[in-house]
Amino acid sequence: MVLKKKKDIQVAALIVGYQELETLRSFADAEGKNLASLLLRCVQLTDGLVQIHCIKQIVPLLEKIDGNQACDPMYQSCLDILGRIYFSVGPKNPLKKVLASSLNGLPESFFADAVRSFTCCLQEELKTSNLYSYRKVIDNLASCMENFNLGRTSVMNLFKDVLRFLQKVLVEIPEENRKFTGNHIAQTELMHDLLIAIRVSVMLVQKVQEISQGGLWKIPSSPVWQSMCGLLSIFSKFLRNDDLLQNIQSTSGLAVILLIKTMCDTTEMIPGLVNHLILHSVGSCTVPEWFMNSCGSLCVEDVPGPALLFLCQGALAMLNWKNGSMGQSGENLLLDIASVLFSLSLQLKESSLEMFLSRILVMWTDSALDSFESSSLSLKSRLNGNSDTVGKLLEYVYTHWEHPLDAVRYQTKTIFRNLLQIHQCTVERSDCVSDRFFLGLIESLLRLEWHVKGKYSCLSCLVDCVGIENVLAVNKTIPSQILEVMGDQSLAPYAGDLLETMFKNHKNHLKSQALCSSWIDQWHETWVSPLLLILREGSLEQTACVIDYYLPKLLKCSPESLSYMVNILQTSAYINTGSCSSRGSLGVLMACLRTARAHGHLQSVSHVTWSSLVSSAKIKQGLVHQHCQVRIDALGLLCESHRSTEIVSVEEMQLLQFFIQYNLNSQSPGMRQQICSLLQKLFSRIQESSQVLYKLEQSKSQQESVNDSTEKNPSETLQQYQNFMSSVCNSLFRALFPGSSHSTKFSALTILGSIAELFPDPEGKTQAVFQLSHEIDFARVETIMECFSSTFEEVKILAFNLLMKLPKTVVHIQDSLKLQALFRVAMELSTSTKPYDCVTASYLLRFLIGEEGLRSALTTFFNNSLGPSPCQRGGEEPVGFVERNTLMVIRHLLENLEREISQAESSLLQAAALFPMYGRVHCIIGAFQQLSLNNLMLVTEWRHVVAKLILTSYRLSAVVSPVVQSSSPEGLIPMDTDSEMASRLKMILNEIQPRDTNDYFSQVKMTKKHNSLGFEVLTADVPMITTSAEMKGKEGQSCDVTAQAVLVCCWRSMKEVALLLGMLCQLVPLQSVPEAPDGLVTVEQIKNIGDYFKQHLLQSRHRGAFELAYTGFVKLTQVLTRCPSECLQRLPEQWLRDVLEEIKSSNPSSKLCATRRSAGIPFYIQVHALNILRALFRDTRLGENIIPYVADGIQAAILGFTSPVWAVRNSSTLLFSSLITRIFGVKRGKDEHSKKNRMTGREFFSRFPALYPFLLKQLEVVANTVDSDSSELKLHPNLFLFLLILGRLYPSPMDGTSSVLSMAPFVPFIRRCGHSAVYRSREMAARALVPFVMIDQIPNTIQSLLSELPNCTDLCIRHNHVHGMLLQVFHLLQSYSDSKHRANSDFQQELTDVTVCIKAKLWLAKRQNPCLVTRAACIDILVLLTRCLDKAPKGSQPGLKILGFWEEVGTIISESELKTGIPSSSAIPGLIQYLQSLTRLVIAAIFATAADPSEKIKDGPISLIQLLQSDFPEVRQLTLEALLHLVTLAVSGKTGKERGPLPSLPDMGETLLKMAMEEKHQECFAKVLKILHCLDVSTWLPLTESCIHQTPKEFLNWTMSVANASSERIKIQSEALRLASKLVTHHVQMYTEGLPLMERELKQWVQLMAYCCGGELQTGARLAVAEVLISVTPFFLTNQHLILDLPDTLMLWKCVFILLQSEEQTVRDRAAEVVQAALSQENTCRTTEFAFCLVNASVALDLAVALLCELLPQWDPLTAGLPILLEWLLGEDDIRKCMENTPQVEDDFVFDKEEVNFWAETLTYISHLVKHLSPLCKKSWPSQDPQELSRLRKTASQQYQHLSQLSKQLPPTPEFSKTADHTRLYIQKERTLACLKLLDFLEGKEEDPTPGLLSLPYVLSFNSTENKA
Repeated sequence: MVLKKKKDIQVAALIVGYQELETLRSFADAEGKNLASLLLRCVQLTDGLVQIHCIKQIVPLLEKIDGNQACDPMYQSCLDILGRIYFSVGPKNPLKKVLASSLNGLPESFFADAVRSFTCCLQEELKTSNLYSYRKVIDNLASCMENFNLGRTSVMNLFKDVLRFLQKVLVEIPEENRKFTGNHIAQTELMHDLLIAIRVSVMLVQKVQEISQGGLWKIPSSPVWQSMCGLLSIFSKFLRNDDLLQNIQSTSGLAVILLIKTMCDTTEMIPGLVNHLILHSVGSCTVPEWFMNSCGSLCVEDVPGPALLFLCQGALAMLNWKNGSMGQSGENLLLDIASVLFSLSLQLKESSLEMFLSRILVMWTDSALDSFESSSLSLKSRLNGNSDTVGKLLEYVYTHWEHPLDAVRYQTKTIFRNLLQIHQCTVERSDCVSDRFFLGLIESLLRLEWHVKGKYSCLSCLVDCVGIENVLAVNKTIPSQILEVMGDQSLAPYAGDLLETMFKNHKNHLKSQALCSSWIDQWHETWVSPLLLILREGSLEQTACVIDYYLPKLLKCSPESLSYMVNILQTSAYINTGSCSSRGSLGVLMACLRTARAHGHLQSVSHVTWSSLVSSAKIKQGLVHQHCQVRIDALGLLCESHRSTEIVSVEEMQLLQFFIQYNLNSQSPGMRQQICSLLQKLFSRIQESSQVLYKLEQSKSQQESVNDSTEKNPSETLQQYQNFMSSVCNSLFRALFPGSSHSTKFSALTILGSIAELFPDPEGKTQAVFQLSHEIDFARVETIMECFSSTFEEVKILAFNLLMKLPKTVVHIQDSLKLQALFRVAMELSTSTKPYDCVTASYLLRFLIGEEGLRSALTTFFNNSLGPSPCQRGGEEPVGFVERNTLMVIRHLLENLEREISQAESSLLQAAALFPMYGRVHCIIGAFQQLSLNNLMLVTEWRHVVAKLILTSYRLSAVVSPVVQSSSPEGLIPMDTDSEMASRLKMILNEIQPRDTNDYFSQVKMTKKHNSLGFEVLTADVPMITTSAEMKGKEGQSCDVTAQAVLVCCWRSMKEVALLLGMLCQLVPLQSVPEAPDGLVTVEQIKNIGDYFKQHLLQSRHRGAFELAYTGFVKLTQVLTRCPSECLQRLPEQWLRDVLEEIKSSNPSSKLCATRRSAGIPFYIQVHALNILRALFRDTRLGENIIPYVADGIQAAILGFTSPVWAVRNSSTLLFSSLITRIFGVKRGKDEHSKKNRMTGREFFSRFPALYPFLLKQLEVVANTVDSDSSELKLHPNLFLFLLILGRLYPSPMDGTSSVLSMAPFVPFIRRCGHSAVYRSREMAARALVPFVMIDQIPNTIQSLLSELPNCTDLCIRHNHVHGMLLQVFHLLQSYSDSKHRANSDFQQELTDVTVCIKAKLWLAKRQNPCLVTRAACIDILVLLTRCLDKAPKGSQPGLKILGFWEEVGTIISESELKTGIPSSSAIPGLIQYLQSLTRLVIAAIFATAADPSEKIKDGPISLIQLLQSDFPEVRQLTLEALLHLVTLAVSGKTGKERGPLPSLPDMGETLLKMAMEEKHQECFAKVLKILHCLDVSTWLPLTESCIHQTPKEFLNWTMSVANASSERIKIQSEALRLASKLVTHHVQMYTEGLPLMERELKQWVQLMAYCCGGELQTGARLAVAEVLISVTPFFLTNQHLILDLPDTLMLWKCVFILLQSEEQTVRDRAAEVVQAALSQENTCRTTEFAFCLVNASVALDLAVALLCELLPQWDPLTAGLPILLEWLLGEDDIRKCMENTPQVEDDFVFDKEEVNFWAETLTYISHLVKHLSPLCKKSWPSQDPQELSRLRKTASQQYQHLSQLSKQLPPTPEFSKTADHTRLYIQKERTLACLKLLDFLEGKEEDPTPGLLSLPYVLSFNSTENKA
């Protein structure tokens, strides 16, 4: 166990003056035993803690003194000194409290003298006239009043003086504060002093009754009374002074009420006087003169809201509301305070005031509860649930329960809880359950949507009040409903807390009601069963939140439920295996066990462990499950424990080793992070438990409480730990093989880093169970270093950090040649044109700097390379080798950089092509990071280097800045391969022409089409370079350069310069004066850097460049603000002023870059006010402080949107977007109309009341404009913004009836906005109208809208108006239909009324209406109405027959264009929309006819076949979608409640076959193929000859040709492949004897499958192949009798292997299901313990190879199969391509054949092949064909020799300089070597090939035989 380090307490020692010391010396006795001696000894000590012990001895010493000796002058002098000591010690010094505590026990004989001494000292204190000493006096007064009898008595003695002093302080401090306006620090200090003074005054006033006996002090002439009046007057002024802090005003409010209460003659007077204050009106009442003189201004003048608020707070806090002491007037005052607070809640919107208000309302409810103890019946009746006061309280709760401030939300919950208690006090206890108020609250809360956060806390309070059984009686599905919403992270904590309250309450209720244990079954059914269901079927986000916020609380409440859950889950684990998207029963089991163990419910001490509940086989399956969270939960079960010292068992270690082998290669960053975190917890547990074991071993005692298994001794467990950690490290290092994926390297390096941190080399005698350094040799150091070559920087960082964590002795490189080679390659990479190469170079150099032998190794290198000589400095103390190495490397880099800048000044294009300079700067930055710049020894040398570096940075910036400051730095495509792009490059070159010194710079070059880094001779099309010598590379190659290459070179150079200068400002010590010994940069250099940044920010046009300059500039300003130099401190302010002046000047010669929308200016200073506002509202650091300004921001954005200037409108739009996000929250879902980012209208307008009149007025103006009677088209730009805001609001059942902020006035204006000429505006108006209409008002509103629609006889019809109203009807009806809270009893009648109204306007859906758009809108309403009929309660639909609804629908259909045809082929506005709406109506009618044959439609409906024959693809597509839905339901066995398969389905085959041949529309064609695939093949395949004149075989060939020719149309290709595969399977099943006749088609199908697996195709094709393979597995992959020939069967298996190594996670997951299907067959399920299990791709690949190798002997005597697998191992295709590319081995792109796969690891796949082929070779070597083996051997041998030659041609350290070539050659050599060893084994030359393949990654085998062993 690790003990917390005890915090050292620092106590300042007390000090006395010389005179006091002399006095003590004069009284001290020789023995040192009297009081004077004790005090003398105490004050002479320098340690405050020791002084405390001395002070504690004072009283015991005095207690021994006889009372007669108390008059001794020595004691009086000592008491005087003690008094001076007490008042001199600071208030926070512990000595002060110790002294007060000790003197509280002072003997009575000394008390009077002590009081006299302390009073004198206090009197001296009160004479202080220095304002800045007031605080010390105030603190002393506060200390005296706080639990210190002596001090309190002294204050009472000087009460008048103290009051006068406080009055003086309270007057002088505010006056002094006004003098310091602008000096915030001084003002803050004074305000804090004033606050303390007010608090002391309040303490003093509370003691006034004790001090002044009787009422004599209340005489007006009394000094005390005058002081009290003065204080009251002062505090009244403070209340009205808004310049003071709110805490001061709040405390002043308390003081005012306290003074009034204290100064009143009788208690009955108090409520009246307070009432005058809060109502600020005296009226005709007579009030005391002192009251009017002191605080009359608060009664007669308009009092600010905050002052009124704080007065209410004072009244509630300072008055006694218990016992009814204030009588009826007190009750009236309580109600008046409530009324004032409600009015203030509408006025005060500042965040801090809202917090005060919520807290004060809580105080009011507490006071109301207190007053009920002795209140009158009148008060109870006025505070019951139906009263106006409680109604307003509820309104406040509903408005603020989702307030953004946590404090307000918390107080709102308390208000609601108290409110329930208030009502409870007004009714009889027995009536609470049936009380209408409570029942109404329950019902209204349950009607709310679950996205309302306040609903949860209020329901929780209700459950506590009335019991969960009454809530469940209203709705039993509440637990399931709450669990459903837990997928939202923002709601999950609230839902979890509510569920906890509910199930705890339910458990207590059931236990109290039940007589036996059967109650637990009911409890499980209510709370556990929904949990298991949601965990099995819910989404990842949902289950994660349930596990985090619900499951732990449930187990804590009922630990015994774990066994119940485990039993159920284990039973269903084989049925519900889960998938990549759902956990299944196994996943839920892992989650439950993990949670239980992490929270202490599975402990070895209680003998309830995971192994006693589930088998290790189940854990193993969980560790490799396809669902990532299941694997994490299984790992968490093993790693997490409630005790940090719990022993890790052998079984757990074995399972962890198994996990590591198959889970390092995870593409999900989140999963990798969780894996590494959990393993770190495990290693920490091993480390901590090992220390316990060592102690146990040393003590030689076996304590059962420490060890889980008492029969094991500690040494055995420690050895197991050591072996386990060593094995883990071996696995991790093996995972870093060449070609391993980025994910694998990241995981392995992260875990190794954790091990290095947790198991460092022990210091001293500390015992360590494991040391990583013991596992490291130089080969492994090189393995880690090779990770520097990764293209992912995070891998480089991890590798470097791991090396830095290892002991220097381990990573020490002694070979100087190796150091030289590494340094040489680092310098080469630092000038690479690939940006990640310079990062590699940086990490290599940083590593080499830490090598002590670098200096000597590079001496020869520098001499040969004209580099700097090593640093020498004789005669001084030794310099650390790291500093010397760093200086040497930076000097070398700097010299090279200077040389390259000189060349770049001649030709920037040459620099961009051959030596982009940013790499050198990046390496310099990296080198600086290796050194602490504050403790340098070679200061002189460093100053020279830093100065040179700064100047060189300026030179580099000057070379490249013209490009990043050109007019179009970003307007270039990546590869300029045509003359047009070349001309654009020339434009840029012309801009920067003056800097160039030769004519090369004016030439334009074009890149060759081929991939080659060699610089070839230019084509004849491009002008030749006249100075060709300057453009030769290192081998004399000429260079090609693109515009992008120039731009990248320039902006990266600017980036690195900015970062370098920023780093120098931040890290390098400042030389503020020339004599400073340690400073490296001067003040002048800092100023120059600032000027550089300022100039660059103001002129740069390249976003990346100025953003990084901004970063560097921020670093500089941070340094300057903390700089001790005053001149540097003022620089940022001066720069800001200069820029503002330049902006104001509008000088045409100004270089400010104000173009390109977000150029340098917005980072330096936001030019436009709108942009500044947007930045402020987006700044999260401002929090809720910005909310009071939101309303003004909305108004500014809306008004700015009307500007004629585009820039203003654009900025207004951006501002408006930011405000919408700030108000409604970040949009997290795709649903634009989701209520998650919405707000009730009451809440919105309560928070932003200023927007209510503004939006209403503006909307009225817009509505008048839109709905103008003139025919002129008028567009209003603001309409969109209004509707966008209003559309985010929604009504709530909790909104109340208050008309102050009613949403009703908006309705007529929104309805008129629906008349807009803009289609989008009409739609938005319809959506915005819905929230403003309550659910129960929707039918009346719909009828009102329908009545306004024109009749067919009207002469003037405005179709925009008609369309707008129809859209409003549609959206209202849709909202009504979707509502879950309508009363079923009323629904039938309301639906009937709406139908009658619609029927009266049906002419709009017929040909009488010439406008197709409005006709379509009307038909959409009819379609929606049919859906409403489906949702109506049973028995309600027949009532509509009387209305003739379906007859009218039939008339519309029969007279429509679908029936009669389209008269004109010309484009008609709205035609397609109309036809789509009409098609939906026809389909709905067909479904209605099928559901109820009595609903016959006039002349019969249009059939689906007729729709499919339409000329319009939109009609066909909708019909096919409906048909596909129908077929899918029929195939799955699920049909709708009233929809079954149509009788005409068999006739569809003919139509679909004809469509398949003739359909030209791609979407329709794909759906036809999909429907044919879903239908039973036997129902339509026999029709091919009669319908399309093709035999079934010919149709199969046609289908495969479609799939083969549709690679660009992925949907068609996928569906055609699925259909072809189903046809192939059908033929195999039906015509077994005729299979030889199908041989060509079968081979063609196999080839098609292989082709669709190719990486060049889209993901959809590979997913289709995976699905096909799943379906054909029993026929072709695992069948004991081969149907295809062996090569074709193996080709299908190869498709499986390819898909399992796909880069797309979805493809791999689908392919893993193929393996699951293969292992679930009767002849394969016994081969492994993973049968029927869904595993991840890594395990599936191993299982698939193993299964294939087990099936091969069943199919063939291995004569034909084994050579094919050996060719797979050899990778013959790769060999051929490799040999073809051999002449270009020096090219970086030699092996690039296709897109890079970042997941597949070739050597892992090879290792699986080798592992499982070895047993096959052992069985089959006698039967193999020698000639075939000889051919393979010859091929492999030639390849190995060729690869060896290619490897020799690579440069030194190819793993860094030619990483891709080195990796590919390495992998190919390993494949070839593995093949040769297996061939040797086959020929009997080697016994076992596997041990020899040490370089291959090791993969754990888990075949059934090995497991049993």
